[in-house]
Amino acid sequence: MLKSMTGFGRSQVLEQGYQVTCEIKGVNHRYFDPYIRISRRYGMLEEKIKEELRKYISRGRLEVNINIEKTGERTRNIKLDKELAITYHKYLKDLAENLDISPELKIIDIFKLPEVFTLEDEEEDLETLWGVLQKALAEAMQSVLEMRIKEGRELKNDIVERNNRILALVNRLEERSPQVVAEYMEKLRLRMMEILSSHEVDEYRILQEAAIFADRTNITEEIVRLKSHIKHLHDLMENGEAVGRKCDFLVQEMFREINTVASKANDLEISHIVVDVKAELEKIREQLQNIE
Repeated sequence: MLKSMTGFGRSQVLEQGYQVTCEIKGVNHRYFDPYIRISRRYGMLEEKIKEELRKYISRGRLEVNINIEKTGERTRNIKLDKELAITYHKYLKDLAENLDISPELKIIDIFKLPEVFTLEDEEEDLETLWGVLQKALAEAMQSVLEMRIKEGRELKNDIVERNNRILALVNRLEERSPQVVAEYMEKLRLRMMEILSSHEVDEYRILQEAAIFADRTNITEEIVRLKSHIKHLHDLMENGEAVGRKCDFLVQEMFREINTVASKANDLEISHIVVDVKAELEKIREQLQNIE
């Protein structure tokens, strides 16, 4: 199913002693471009998060905000540096003797000295955390995908409708092209009659000039290629895969063909049709910027 690149999702998962909150915002971008905000404490999980996101989308920028809080009881160990405590005691006792003051020290005095006691948190099980985070990512991405699919459906309908309009305009070009040559022959005949002041004109010369004109203004090849591109674009819209970049290229080719028609045009009506085709192609190109 065709998807856009915009969407928003939020989830909160409370499991295994963790509360993980995840917010994801998707916007358009030429490539897959995740931007992840997560505590430096869990920075080592960033690559795994990117790989997880890649399972859901192939193109677009994702702004991901992740907040991780511990909800379970934390086990904290007290670490005592005995050697440092003894050294403190020795030097304080020596200092007291040198200053001729009481050397009486209490254990609480030693406890207050720098780095004698330190608190260490129990090492985290990152695999357990990853299981909770993975679930939060999946729930948030599901909301993002729902929005992307809904908007993608609307974009598809709009592009298909404009593509059909272009086909109708190209059919008008095809009908108009031979009429231009016939009108040119008639204008040429009348012009020659005016110049010669006679109804006897050289029909062979008229046919020769008309043939040169027809060859110079022939747009048959461009019309054939345009119709092929129009059909291909329609098929891509029905494909439902990530076709944004393919469609971008296809629309560029359609612009190239219609510009060639414009350069060959020697007719006001064809010029007007070309302008209408370009207008529809430009609107399609704008819509394609937001398709995955």
